[in-house]
Amino acid sequence: MTDDLTETAPWQGLRAFTHARLALGRAGVSLPTREVLKFAQAHAAAQDAVWTPADFGPLLEAWPDALELRSRAEGRAEYLRRPDLGRRLHPDSAAVLEPLAASAPDVLIVVGDGLSAAALRHAPALLCELLPLLDGLSVRLLLVHQCRVALADEAGELLGAGVSLILLGERPGLSSFDSLGAYLTFAPRVGRLDSERNCVSNIRPGGLELPEAARRTASLLRASLRRGLSGVELKGESAELLE
Repeated sequence: MTDDLTETAPWQGLRAFTHARLALGRAGVSLPTREVLKFAQAHAAAQDAVWTPADFGPLLEAWPDALELRSRAEGRAEYLRRPDLGRRLHPDSAAVLEPLAASAPDVLIVVGDGLSAAALRHAPALLCELLPLLDGLSVRLLLVHQCRVALADEAGELLGAGVSLILLGERPGLSSFDSLGAYLTFAPRVGRLDSERNCVSNIRPGGLELPEAARRTASLLRASLRRGLSGVELKGESAELLE
């Protein structure tokens, strides 16, 4: 099929401003072949992001003191079928943390695979931006396989952390398969509600750039510790905190 048979949409220029699928044009009554192939490629990348095992090698190389743990989900298939198992530490991993409670950190950082192991490629660079902004605070780093957001509640409670921050892969879409999300919770404990968390999302090149994401996250972390809260009450002041 030649380009002469493909009709372009009149708002084609809008594509320069977004990764969303718009102004795709048409070939007869169908999409152009190139757009069909791009869609198939994006769908395959999203599937791979969900099913590919996490590789914490680069993080362990940069931070050898980090602890590598796992949730109660035994494998990727069970993790996807049973979200509840991804929210709790495996008993063996919980046993590793219990003796460490005597040295409770101000900030517990958990890096997990979440629903996109591909997003972990951004974690080392994000931590390199974030950690200097937490100067003066004690920090412990955990790396967790088959991990959901609420797992940081249990880990933070076991360690007596002042605030927990979990960085993990967000559910992949067809425009971005490697977005990292950052969720923070003051005084983490099992049973915390989502309304008690703050989120900085879509962290990736092409989304929220890493330096800005680190700045926002650090500001929220410090404000959370200073005010003794997180969630909707803190979120309402996030713009002021960033000034």
